[in-house]
Amino acid sequence: QVQLVESGGGLVQAGGSLRVSCAASGSIFSINDMGWYRQAPGKEREWVARITSGGTTYYVDSMKGRFTISRDNAKNTVYLQMNSLKPEDTAVYYCYAAVKGKLYWGQGTQVTVSS
Repeated sequence: QVQLVESGGGLVQAGGSLRVSCAASGSIFSINDMGWYRQAPGKEREWVARITSGGTTYYVDSMKGRFTISRDNAKNTVYLQMNSLKPEDTAVYYCYAAVKGKLYWGQGTQVTVSS
């Protein structure tokens, strides 16, 4: 079992920056990829970015250059640095961890970008 706890969400003005974090606990030795999804009001959950255990990163095209995912294996934490935020980035951001083909989810953290 893996437990994930996100933090760092909040309210920010358009053009600003925010970093959300996701701390993993439990069977952390078995975690492969970690990443982020987000879900805006009235929309389906969409994938944002992921990082492999070796540090290779992948992003949805629309967020390349604005979002950066990173991982601190010593702290069992994955981060999502979000820059140049837009009102359409407003969503609940969910962290996930992949373990042997199964996904574990955090509870989500709200990010609100005001115009």
